[in-house]
Amino acid sequence: MPGLSEPELGAVFAALADPTRRQVVRSLARQQAVTASGLAGELPMTRQAVAKHLSALERAGLVTPRREGRETRYRLTPEPLDEAIAWMADVGARWDRSLERLSERARRA
Repeated sequence: MPGLSEPELGAVFAALADPTRRQVVRSLARQQAVTASGLAGELPMTRQAVAKHLSALERAGLVTPRREGRETRYRLTPEPLDEAIAWMADVGARWDRSLERLSERARRA
């Protein structure tokens, strides 16, 4: 499957395994670009905690930081999410085919 390597895909799933990071991703999906302080204002955590989660999301390629003067603004990077969705769809389709073959064998038996 083209796109992310297995380690990169693993990093995306590892980052999204944390419910707080998923909450940060949801918040970023609703906005163009936002600072860690801006996110902390809408989430029940400190700016430092948000910054740690943003750092983990950045390492997974899910957010992109951009300096604007003294502030760093973060923007969601949707491509790794698209790759993860495509991977899950592929795995799901394989399971569907396997289950269909099993069901067909059971009907013939």
